[in-house]
Amino acid sequence: MNSVAVYCASSIGANDRYRQQAELMGQTLAEAGLTLVYGGGRVGLMGAVADSALRYGGRVIGVIPSFLVEKEVEHRGLTELHVVESMHERKLLMADLAEGFVAMPGGFGTLEELFEVLTWGQLGLHQKPMGVLNVAGYYDHLLRALDHMAAEALLRPENRAQLLEDTTPAGLLAQMRAYRPVPVEKWLTPPTT
Repeated sequence: MNSVAVYCASSIGANDRYRQQAELMGQTLAEAGLTLVYGGGRVGLMGAVADSALRYGGRVIGVIPSFLVEKEVEHRGLTELHVVESMHERKLLMADLAEGFVAMPGGFGTLEELFEVLTWGQLGLHQKPMGVLNVAGYYDHLLRALDHMAAEALLRPENRAQLLEDTTPAGLLAQMRAYRPVPVEKWLTPPTT
């Protein structure tokens, strides 16, 4: 694993620990020699993780849709900045550039990005590690919901286990480096004719 996509909020949030952990994630990636791939913004937690990675000598690749460049929220100090036409192109290019995926605290966009790569992993379209950095219990409810889906036989336990989780960047990245995908047939029950 040489590059990690980090999905997170374009705002700072209500808890200062989110910003602190975003900065620690950027530092940890840089010190580990891992390239940060992210949404290309200079604001919020996105900006905090990128600025920190750069401050510690890391390589940072941003991918941003042109309509956000027009709003002047792009980060102009990155190693590379790719401007694409749509959110769909952004997600696809980030997924292509990254060899692992981390969701930090965020809103709809963060969850949408995380669930898309989880779905692609479930369908066997990639075998890259995926995890959540559960800062201050931010993802506790989501993780319980996923456990509930598995208990209700609507999500295979093996697919649920594809989502790694930790409370520290170093711990999560260690799990991601040790991750070995287990091929799982997506369908819970075979189709009937």
